[in-house]
Amino acid sequence: MKSPDKTGRKGILGRKLGMTQVFDAEGAVVPVTVIEAGPCPVMMVRSPDRDGYAAIQIGFLDKPRRLASKSVRGQVAKLDSRRGKRRADAGVVQPPKADCEPKRFVRELRGVYDGAEVGQLLTVELFEGVEFVDVTGTTKGRGTAGVMKRHGFKGQRASHGVKKVHRHQGGTSMNTSPARVFKGKRMAGRYGNERSTMRNVKLVRIDKEHNLLVIRGAVPGPIGTYVTVMQTNKIRKVGGPAAPAGKKKAGGK
Repeated sequence: MKSPDKTGRKGILGRKLGMTQVFDAEGAVVPVTVIEAGPCPVMMVRSPDRDGYAAIQIGFLDKPRRLASKSVRGQVAKLDSRRGKRRADAGVVQPPKADCEPKRFVRELRGVYDGAEVGQLLTVELFEGVEFVDVTGTTKGRGTAGVMKRHGFKGQRASHGVKKVHRHQGGTSMNTSPARVFKGKRMAGRYGNERSTMRNVKLVRIDKEHNLLVIRGAVPGPIGTYVTVMQTNKIRKVGGPAAPAGKKKAGGK
């Protein structure tokens, strides 16, 4: 039996503007990343009856119509076509359209969102009262890199027996048995350009006037990269139950 869809987390799309620093109430310097988030129109509302799962599809940053294909434009606005006319004559009800410009960055947020409607605008005001968020982006692509840069290997020795291979990996085989290299062995290869999520980072400030989110610490990707900001679902535990007074640790006297 299929489990019911969970309640969706608050989320919005944006792009990284860069890093700076702010001062907290105690005067300490806090390194932060500034993200331009929203407004994001709701382009589609998925339902279990029609699509098999619950979600909302949102977009960020307008795309010029000359760069958008007809299928992309048809996702946000009603276009006259012979196929659409035939479906209308057959009594097929078309889903509502957001009636907005095509978007450059489109993502789906899984879960049940009560009250979500097509065409509704999501802004940074959505995160009022939210203290921690998850930020997902694409890391900087660094091309093909060696093991020292990619994995932090220390390299080989600089003694007389090592000649011009100081940054090489060294041996990778497993001797006669099993006589092969296991999958997942850390080697040279493509470094970066991967999906990465920063979990449970603090939301320092919200600028409603300029649609900005100020988040503590670094965010994946170069300046201008698109990111997804969602309310975190990670529970931070502070402290824990104290150990019984009469119980001692193993090996204690």
